Amino acid sequence: MEDGRRPDERWEQPHTGVPEELLRHVVRTTGLPPALARRVVSDVMGYFVETAEEYVLRRHAELRRDGVANARIWALLREELDVRPVAAPPLSERQLRRIVYG
Repeated sequence: MEDGRRPDERWEQPHTGVPEELLRHVVRTTGLPPALARRVVSDVMGYFVETAEEYVLRRHAELRRDGVANARIWALLREELDVRPVAAPPLSERQLRRIVYG
């Protein structure tokens, strides 16, 4: 891991960059006080900072520890990745342009 932490340790840490617009939305729609809303949003964002590769490595290790066979693990990982948001890889300007313009 480039920041020196295990992938599973990275999402356990609070996320520091809480967008103010998202914070206001959570406060408005839940009635939570701003400090608690910031913590909740930070925790949720921190959970989703894993890249797809980090997620696969972490989940594979967890499932192996639980005694799940690889054949079942691959199917589970495909199902989980279909519904789980993961962090996007860093994209260059050229890659962004290709997404927009093809």
